[in-house]
Amino acid sequence: MVVSILNAYLSKVKLLGMSNQSHFPLPFFSRRAMRETLMLLFACSALSAAQTQVHLLPAPREAHFGAVTSLPVKIAVTVPGSDAADEFAAADLEEAIRQIVSNGQSDSNAQAAAHPGTSRTNAAPAYRVVLLRTNAVAAKALLKRTGLAFDAAMDSEGYVLVIEPHEANIVASSSAGIFYGAQTLKQLLPLPGAAREMPTGTVRDWPAMRYRGVQDDLSRGPVPTLAYQKHQIRVLAAFKANIYSPYFEHTLLYPNQPLAAPPGAALTPAEVKELVAYALKYHVTILPEQEAFGHLHHVLKYDLYQDIAETPNGHVLAPGQPGTLPLIKDWFTQIAQEFPSPFVHIGADETWDLGRGRTGQQVEALGYGPVYVAFLKQIHDELEPLHRRLLFWGDIGGADPAAVAGLPKDMIAVPWNYWIATGFDKMIEPFAKAGIETWVAPGDANWNEVYPIARTALWNIQGFIRAGQRLGSTGAINTVWNDDGEGLFNQDWYGVLFGPVASWQAGESPIPDYQDAYGPVFHGDSTGKINEAEKELMAAQEALGKANSGFNSDGLFWLDPWSAQGQQVSVKLLPVAVDLRLHAERAIVLLAQVHQANPELKEPDALTAMDLGARRLDLIGMKFELAQEIVDSYAKAVQNQHDKSQQAVTSNILGEISGNNGRYQDLRDAYSAVKAEYSQVWLSENRPYWLNNVTVRYDLEIEKWQKRGAVFEEGRRDWGLGKDLPSASSLGLPAATGSQVPSQ
Repeated sequence: MVVSILNAYLSKVKLLGMSNQSHFPLPFFSRRAMRETLMLLFACSALSAAQTQVHLLPAPREAHFGAVTSLPVKIAVTVPGSDAADEFAAADLEEAIRQIVSNGQSDSNAQAAAHPGTSRTNAAPAYRVVLLRTNAVAAKALLKRTGLAFDAAMDSEGYVLVIEPHEANIVASSSAGIFYGAQTLKQLLPLPGAAREMPTGTVRDWPAMRYRGVQDDLSRGPVPTLAYQKHQIRVLAAFKANIYSPYFEHTLLYPNQPLAAPPGAALTPAEVKELVAYALKYHVTILPEQEAFGHLHHVLKYDLYQDIAETPNGHVLAPGQPGTLPLIKDWFTQIAQEFPSPFVHIGADETWDLGRGRTGQQVEALGYGPVYVAFLKQIHDELEPLHRRLLFWGDIGGADPAAVAGLPKDMIAVPWNYWIATGFDKMIEPFAKAGIETWVAPGDANWNEVYPIARTALWNIQGFIRAGQRLGSTGAINTVWNDDGEGLFNQDWYGVLFGPVASWQAGESPIPDYQDAYGPVFHGDSTGKINEAEKELMAAQEALGKANSGFNSDGLFWLDPWSAQGQQVSVKLLPVAVDLRLHAERAIVLLAQVHQANPELKEPDALTAMDLGARRLDLIGMKFELAQEIVDSYAKAVQNQHDKSQQAVTSNILGEISGNNGRYQDLRDAYSAVKAEYSQVWLSENRPYWLNNVTVRYDLEIEKWQKRGAVFEEGRRDWGLGKDLPSASSLGLPAATGSQVPSQ
């Protein structure tokens, strides 16, 4: 835009017969030339300002915005074609329009909106939004008048959006295109509390990748409620995702095989039916992933299934056993009945047990790759009557690229990587060379972390999807994993949504553009503070990474700082603890400020989850700081315990270690407070199942610091009665580092 302004300025200068050299003195301008040039610059600057405030995710393929138009109180959405799917898109758009908050002006229109029976004079006419199919006469006329082409590439999901001062039109040849055009228009509506204005302009848009999905791990702890899954679908669809893939190991209820499904924590056939129907309206396909090879410990731990386990109570189904394929056939027959998706995902990743048990001789004779591929082919042939295309994780592309040629060509390989930013070609090429379609799978970097590592996630997503587009991948599925059992999806949105955004956008998706747009689009925040809070959390994670402790942040959160490992980590972590805490605490303050300024922000549960992540990061630093303070302070107290002149100082030191505001109590209180917030966030999205497995860890931490404080208090009282302070080691304290005095 700056280049456009500069070119316009230079063109004007040339039209005036003037040089554009910087040394040319200003007085050489005539008054008229000066006035015209300044008017041009002012107009261009105004246009630039309007454009810089337009935040869209995904960014459209082509967009040109100009001056803003004021919106009257009434905005009418019409569907001349009366198509049911388009009517749903209109209703979805109308819901967003209803949520526009007035800027507080008490004009007659606002009063009439609040009191519909009130008569109005000179009432502003309604602003019209019209949803048109390309074959409509009005659509053809609009495209001709605006000079906008509707290309064949746009037929499936593309759209044209034309916003004029008194009317906006969405033109598409499909219901999906109409819906996606409506999602773009929703993002152009004024933010809560802002002036009722919208930029005028045009958009031509269509996706770079046909399939744009998110996978949610439902098998390692959290299992979302049906209501929250519907919320996920609404949000994902608003960012133009069209695949939602729940990951199952044992949390899909099979009436014929019910043993492994946790009571109250497995999707039932009735829930699946409701979810599928709900997603269909939002142009989202539910793509079920049921592991059919590895990752099946929660099934194979039961004796009923021991005859088909590669190893006793292991993780991998054994190829060649009489009951193996019938079990898979039973599972996927039900899946095909419940999920109308043209795809099913059979997993088949990390089959590390293969060859370590029943198939040992076979793998030794033929090799891991051929045995693996042969079993995938057997699964393919067994499920062929279901008429579904099978997706599978692309591990074999790296483990044995030569074996890839033996795979059926109608399968879809899903190469995955979650931590690098470049070098993805080698993961995709073995399948591309074999003529096998690929979807790429980056990740949110949320597993084993108290808050997702956004820097890792964004780089990984950007790089993998860029490579996938270049090498012909037709889809991308951004992954969420809950390996530690503590994952909270409301903490994942920042990384998760970049997946469908980058899948829709062509080429490399700029990370800074996404970061600038995230707060306004996802939360409706015009202050920039949510974006800044996310960056503070990224900086906190970066500070933690500098410690190079060998632990993920979740491991550090639970690590006892006085254990042998904790002491080794403490040496590395204490130098970065202040930096870690300051970034986390700034994020907490920013979130509180933005909520105070605007209580009507969108996705409030995600903001609470973000606050929780900041507080857990802060607690990591606090724990190691306070634990070391206790050690060093107690060493000083022990050193001076018999010095009468230092008695008051020593007593004060002991009170600061354990008392009403003691360090032991600070740590107990911190874990207690975080436990309460964690439970709140968990229950805002998940079923109660598994929550106790997490909160018991908080209970143990609370109990640990409470007990340590109580034992310390006993020694403190004895000292007040004239006894020696107990030795540091008897209190579980390691040797002091801040003091040269060794523990007794």
